[in-house]
Amino acid sequence: MKKDKNKKQNELQQKILKGFLNLLPSIIVLLIIVGAALYVINTKAPTETKEPIPPYAYEGGDEPVVVDNGQLKLTMDPKTTEFSIEVKDSGKVWYSNPQGAAEDAGALDDQKNYLQSPLVMSYSITQGLETTYNSFAFSAQNGIYEIVPGENEIRVNYSLGSVQKEFTIPPVITQTNFDKFMANLEKKEVDLIKQYYKKYDINKLTPKDDKDALLANYPIMETEVIYVLRTATKDNVRKTIQDKFEAAGYTYDDYLADKELDLSTSSSDTPIFNASIVYKLDGKDLVVEVPFKDLDFDPETPIYTITPLPYFGAGGPDDTGFMVVPEGGGALINFNNGKTSQSSYYTNVYGWDMCLSRDAVVHNTRAYYGVYGISEGNDSFVCILEEGRSYASIQADIAGKNHSYNFVNAKYSVCQREQYDVGDIANSEIYEYATKLPDETLTQRYKFVNSGSYVDMAKTYGEYLQNEYAGYLDLVSDTSTPVAIEIVGAIDKVKQIVGVPVSRPLKLTSYNETTEILNELTAMGLSNMHVKLQGWCNGGVNQKVLSKAKTVNALGSKKDLQNLINTAEANGNTVYLNGVTQYAYDSNIFDGFFSYRDAAKLISKERAELYQYSNVTYAQRENADNSYFLLHTDIANKYADNLVKAAQKYSAGASFQDLGMDLSSDFYRKKTYSREAVLNEQVAKLEAYNDGGTPLMINMGNDYAVPFCQMVTNMDLRGSEYTILDECIPFFQLAVHGRVDYTGRAINTCGNMENEVLYSAEYGAGLCFELMKESSFATQKTLYTEYYGAYFDSIKDNVLEIYTRYNNELGHTFNQEMTGHENLTTDVSCTEYADGTKVYVNYGYTDYTAGSVKVPARDYIVTR
Repeated sequence: MKKDKNKKQNELQQKILKGFLNLLPSIIVLLIIVGAALYVINTKAPTETKEPIPPYAYEGGDEPVVVDNGQLKLTMDPKTTEFSIEVKDSGKVWYSNPQGAAEDAGALDDQKNYLQSPLVMSYSITQGLETTYNSFAFSAQNGIYEIVPGENEIRVNYSLGSVQKEFTIPPVITQTNFDKFMANLEKKEVDLIKQYYKKYDINKLTPKDDKDALLANYPIMETEVIYVLRTATKDNVRKTIQDKFEAAGYTYDDYLADKELDLSTSSSDTPIFNASIVYKLDGKDLVVEVPFKDLDFDPETPIYTITPLPYFGAGGPDDTGFMVVPEGGGALINFNNGKTSQSSYYTNVYGWDMCLSRDAVVHNTRAYYGVYGISEGNDSFVCILEEGRSYASIQADIAGKNHSYNFVNAKYSVCQREQYDVGDIANSEIYEYATKLPDETLTQRYKFVNSGSYVDMAKTYGEYLQNEYAGYLDLVSDTSTPVAIEIVGAIDKVKQIVGVPVSRPLKLTSYNETTEILNELTAMGLSNMHVKLQGWCNGGVNQKVLSKAKTVNALGSKKDLQNLINTAEANGNTVYLNGVTQYAYDSNIFDGFFSYRDAAKLISKERAELYQYSNVTYAQRENADNSYFLLHTDIANKYADNLVKAAQKYSAGASFQDLGMDLSSDFYRKKTYSREAVLNEQVAKLEAYNDGGTPLMINMGNDYAVPFCQMVTNMDLRGSEYTILDECIPFFQLAVHGRVDYTGRAINTCGNMENEVLYSAEYGAGLCFELMKESSFATQKTLYTEYYGAYFDSIKDNVLEIYTRYNNELGHTFNQEMTGHENLTTDVSCTEYADGTKVYVNYGYTDYTAGSVKVPARDYIVTR
């Protein structure tokens, strides 16, 4: 019995031990968690101490600061940092800011401050509130800047903010010294000063006084009775007290000694910013630089935008002149045109950065070149945006709105931001900013022209491009009109397969049919054709990612494709294989695309998933199945290489649907690319492809991409004809015509065939046609109804008619420079070429007659 009892006790002990051993890991984990929690609770997180931004201080004299390189003379007023620049060979003087702006009767005080500022910047906060500072009110008037002259340059270091002025009065003073100085003043003066000082005696503190804090701030108080200046004392009172102390014999050395007694740290809620502008004289050019490395700001209040020289060359109410803006090929805004009820001009250089989220799109603004200018009388300048132009937007406005001056400038986005959706936990908007800036410099080059003609301004820009891209913008050898033929290969259409809706490629033009079309066009007399094959691979027009290029079986074999390319080349034409390299449409892991790995990242580090926008509400169509992704820059570069390799395999050219047109940054955590860095990547790629012998075609034609391409299609010739604009001009085309082939939109599918032909004639563009072999009925019940006018059999007679006349009259001009342009009336223009050929275009609905020249309504004529 006793043995059984002992046996049961042993069994019970073993069960308890076994249970404990089983629970031991859980107990250890629990203890670790409890210990970690206790550590966190009892450990104070290190507090970050914000280093105050040290403001600059002007210590120079009143003499003007002058630099002169023999061609330009820059004279700066040291009191305001405004300057004038004299062009020696013409005698013209341009001013950084309008003369007499301080007395402008049409401006409020704030606007007068802006008019007198060579630098304007804005900062933002987490809630998105944007505040603007100008250098006149927030730097020059406070004396918190410095001027550093150099060889042919002047650097101005600005501190912008509300900085407390320094007065030679004691912040803290012992009673002994205080009484000594007060003995030299009258009683009423002493009484006045005592109102603004508080007396502290360690033996007579009030219950409200914090003894420990007072001793920490004023250690001398332990042995001396002291007076402390009240922090709320205003500047005008401080100035009065300074005068009284000075009269009492108080010196700057006394002030420095008394400052040593004050260990308190006073901080202001008003942010301070440091920024520098460097003005360099480079031959006859003024180069303006804003280095990012010299921007100093608190990450809690990041610099959002910077506008250098916002009013350089601004025209006054009595001046005659105009501003050139990069709308379409170019546009003019006349000084004082009276359109004060119209919105100001604004455009984004290279369009929207697709890696920045937006909730709605009403209208996309885009300029494909970063240039603006001002003409006044017989003189003008063009401002060419160089490094950092991808961050720029160009804005212009006329006199009579906020002030009396006409101006145009470039405004740069510095710290990009993204809005968070926190509607469930906060009523206000919350933004995150990219506060880590790349080592880049915003650079603007002002080229001064001894002529008031926009043609001469454009030719000056053209000479700049030829020097900048030496060897890439030589005159072409065209002897006939360049024609872009855009062939639509395959599109996708939903079909029922075993009752399941599946998207499958639908043939619109096979490789063999393309060969037949090109042969027929050649027989009709067309030559110098640049053939873009759209939808030739990876599923069609809505192309899957180019992890590899796979032909569409429905279009034919690889042999058929090679035969097409060989036949076109034998007839003197070039075939370009078109591809999407920056976006992922309808692609998944089986296509080689994994969005969490391959998509670009927004500032929030979320995937850059993009959506179409409603034409009715302008909002994102987030519920649609047509979202797509912006690709990580490294992946986009890889896909561009893959497209070029495929083109080289077939001895064809490469056509980029997006490269050279769209430009987006990438906030990928492991490898971030600024928008300017992506621009440089695109330039390097295009240059390498060109040097490797691959013919290139792009859309739109951003200025940095054009020099490396043989053909640019879909160039925006006319732009949006905003009401504030007075004239449309071919500014960009005057600069590049004869050095690169370009076309406008496809004439037969653009929606207004007549207008597009007239635009092409005025802007010196080639012709573009979009063609397919299948009839328009094939696109029914698809998302591709824009191809309704591309049916070759129904359009070929129009193609022949338009081409034959255009080529007979203008074919000889495409290897020449465009040398002149004039808007004769609001509806009639005249474009001139190097050999004297003139092209008159009449957009009006009545005939135009001038001397022996008669231009029928809605037509063009050519004289030689």
